[in-house]
Amino acid sequence: MLLRQLIQGALGQELESNVVVTGIAQDTRKVQAGFVFVARMGGSFDGHAFAQRAVDAGAVAIVGEKNRSEISLQEDVPYIQVSDAKRAVPKLAATFYGHPSRSMITFGVTGTDGKTTTSFLLHHLLSSKYKVGLLSTAAIKVGEKTFDLEGHFTTPEATEVQKYLALFRDEGCTHAVIESSSHGFAQHRLDEVKYDFGLWTNLSPEHLDFHETFEAYREAKLELMRRAAVCVLNRDDENFVYFRKAALKKGGGRRENGQENLSSLLPPPFSLLTYGRHPDSNWQLLSIEAYPGEQIFTVKVRSMREDDNSVNIAPDKSVTLAPRLPMVGAYNVHNALGALAAAHEAGVMVNDLLDKLGSFTGVPGRMEIVQREPFALIVDFAHTPPALEKMLAVLRPVTPGRLIVVVGAAGERDPGKREPLGEMAVKHADLAIFTEEDSRTEDVNIILGEMARGAIRAGGEATRDYWCISSRREAIRFAVSQAKAGDTIVLAGKGHERTLERLTETLPWDEVAEARRALEGRY
Repeated sequence: MLLRQLIQGALGQELESNVVVTGIAQDTRKVQAGFVFVARMGGSFDGHAFAQRAVDAGAVAIVGEKNRSEISLQEDVPYIQVSDAKRAVPKLAATFYGHPSRSMITFGVTGTDGKTTTSFLLHHLLSSKYKVGLLSTAAIKVGEKTFDLEGHFTTPEATEVQKYLALFRDEGCTHAVIESSSHGFAQHRLDEVKYDFGLWTNLSPEHLDFHETFEAYREAKLELMRRAAVCVLNRDDENFVYFRKAALKKGGGRRENGQENLSSLLPPPFSLLTYGRHPDSNWQLLSIEAYPGEQIFTVKVRSMREDDNSVNIAPDKSVTLAPRLPMVGAYNVHNALGALAAAHEAGVMVNDLLDKLGSFTGVPGRMEIVQREPFALIVDFAHTPPALEKMLAVLRPVTPGRLIVVVGAAGERDPGKREPLGEMAVKHADLAIFTEEDSRTEDVNIILGEMARGAIRAGGEATRDYWCISSRREAIRFAVSQAKAGDTIVLAGKGHERTLERLTETLPWDEVAEARRALEGRY
């Protein structure tokens, strides 16, 4: 793309330049020959200070907020001034890659817990009929081909979002599932993504270090509901009323499944679908039968799609189904319900959904079993108090011996959840080992002390109910050394992540590999 075409298309500004642009970057370390560099203002950095460095690395133009006279930049390099560089990035990236989301049916998945599992489930279900791309915390997938995602971002930067969506499009994907975080919306990484479906899992306090208040956090999540053409909502969550209001607030033609059509402008089938145990849910969960490694649940489906002609059963009619889910945990049944509802509304027939759900192989780092005997060892990503509580509640009835949990809390993130994490660990496990989890520049011992306060509040006693071990590797080894036949060890918080952030270092990390090394050292 020519520079003048990019600037006109993305920013609406005229620029006489036939220089060829080869990419967009907002980090000088990623600048290559032909790139446009966006100089953003941050809390601890000013991208304008690196403008000339970007040019030296090959940048052909600079986009920034300051006046040109305020920055050091050679005269022959085009400089485009904007009022908000952060908002300019997604516009530039989407224009450069040809607005790829407009070429596919897109699904956004948001919520506090369950986003990744639901995204994987939805990708799996849709793939029974379509070629589907997946952009998630745990992996990027094109069909069944998997790529790793750098860093710990649930939603990568706008440049990467658009690049991967373009990859999906160019690989022939007709559908895309995008795990969409509150950071992604609040920091404008998702500004130029067109959403056809929005799926919400649940909401509890998280990322308050960034959003400051729970209301602001919820508001960021609601953005998906306002932008999606069809919303699929968890009817059981106490925040449902807010998400329903956001889903129905858009003008002309928004209606709820089973309700009277409010506008002839609305294309069938519906704008809002619900799932959960609530009797008013379109996909109503009736019962769950748990078995080793799987669950069979019954669900009553109202106003469901019957065939490819989008024929819907009347609101007073229903069908009862009994899907098999090869996962444990009632919360995963909720995740599966949301994915089933969205995939069915997107045109996948019921029989295909049931067959496909039964073949789901799970998500890396989500209740991933490393060893079953003589004691179980499981790796899971649970890193919020509600998620930790749910996960331990699932493991308790299937653990004949002691339940041992290794868990930490991130540095520079959500200090308010540290004590609740310690409390949940001691309440629901027999032995808790508090350790590092990306402590970053914070003193890990201070973080562990805060977790210990929560444990003490719950009645825990040091060395009897909990230990504080700063090294995660040593914490895992200690947990393994304490386990006996019939016990279950669960390593919580890191899951699929491939790095550990300690002080100023970003270290390679593989939780499953660490667990296996600890097991080998025991015997």
